Amino acid sequence: MVLQRAILLGELANEVEKSLEQERQEIIRLADGRNPLTGDPFGSDVAAIFDTFLSRNVPGEGEVYITLVDGEPYRTTIAPEGVRLDQDVALVEQWAALTEGERGALDTDAGPVRYLAVPLAANGSTAGVFVVANFERQEREEVENFIRTEAIVSGLVMLIALSTAWLLAGRLLRPVREVTDTAQAITETDLSRRIPVESNDEIGRLAATFNDMLDRLDTAFATQRRFVDDAGHELRTPITVVRGHLELLGDDPADRAETVAIVTDELDRMARIVNDLLLLAKAEQPDFITPEPTELSELTAELVMKARTLGDRRWRLAAGDGIVQLDQQRITQAVLNLIRNAVEHTSPGDEISVGSSSDDTTVSLWVADHGPGVPPDDRERVFERFDRGAADPRTEGVGLGLSIVRAVVDGHHGSVEVIETPGGGATFTITLPRSGPARRGSDHT
Repeated sequence: MVLQRAILLGELANEVEKSLEQERQEIIRLADGRNPLTGDPFGSDVAAIFDTFLSRNVPGEGEVYITLVDGEPYRTTIAPEGVRLDQDVALVEQWAALTEGERGALDTDAGPVRYLAVPLAANGSTAGVFVVANFERQEREEVENFIRTEAIVSGLVMLIALSTAWLLAGRLLRPVREVTDTAQAITETDLSRRIPVESNDEIGRLAATFNDMLDRLDTAFATQRRFVDDAGHELRTPITVVRGHLELLGDDPADRAETVAIVTDELDRMARIVNDLLLLAKAEQPDFITPEPTELSELTAELVMKARTLGDRRWRLAAGDGIVQLDQQRITQAVLNLIRNAVEHTSPGDEISVGSSSDDTTVSLWVADHGPGVPPDDRERVFERFDRGAADPRTEGVGLGLSIVRAVVDGHHGSVEVIETPGGGATFTITLPRSGPARRGSDHT
């Protein structure tokens, strides 16, 4: 606005100068012309020149015409606020003595004045002087009022803009503050806090990404706590057994051999528990499942071949065919756990069926036996950790095998269920997507 004011005042000065110059040119052209009343040249009759000029021209805004004849004021137009420059003796004498044009500026009660004095010569001397003066106060006040109005409007606009920006900034930064507050409120034992996502802009995506990070951390901590709890719960008994037998170890060779056998069995049991727990913990990691093209018939035949070493049973194979996408190693682990479970709940010579099939969208693998079966009330909880349902207490295991099966199936985005085998027993069926598990979306942090 300061620059704009300076430009406007500069343009005003230029306009005043142009107006003064225009009046000068008009009075000179008129002096060189003829008197409209007589038709003769004006000659030395400067009074007639001034009369004709004043009769034909009306002063512009802030303009005043002053005429001098023989050094005395002749006629003048009305000046703003009644200022009479023709009554300033010193100024009149200055103008009357001119022999050539003069530009100047004055300070009056009506504000600054710019003038242009044009002497008219007759018989070799100055017979009259024409002065056009421009009082600039009104134009200057218009410029100042314009700048003042613009300043007020700009100030209001700026105030509104700042207020709006303040509100918008607070709204935009609120999720950032919530991220900070949530991060400060998170402890090792409480990762449940989440940031509400209210928009889909950058801040909303930041909040969503932060929530995803908290979900991953919560899962990691939960997995860690579950592993520690499970390990502590299941390893306590074999450690107590080992310690008790070692404390009672005597010198008798038979007792020592029996103790060593018991301790070795308990240590093997501890090793199996730790391996199973590590496998379940790894199931939470994104690289737990690595699918690859697999021939279904070859996989099923290989499973039955490995199953024969687990027990003396009548094995039946029902293999499907086709190329499917799955992690062969993990599926082998899962199905062998089902087969081992079937062996533990059947007797030598009993029949166990292992089969597979596929269609356009899914692939299924199953293990069926004719053992005691699984009661309907236990068919969901048998897949939980350390829950053996109504299993025969004489069977081995701590209840992690079926948990591993579910972890592998979940990693493939599939499902597992147990139903009653026709004629009695249990049939465990794994159903997986034929094209493999859907890829997880990339996480951006």
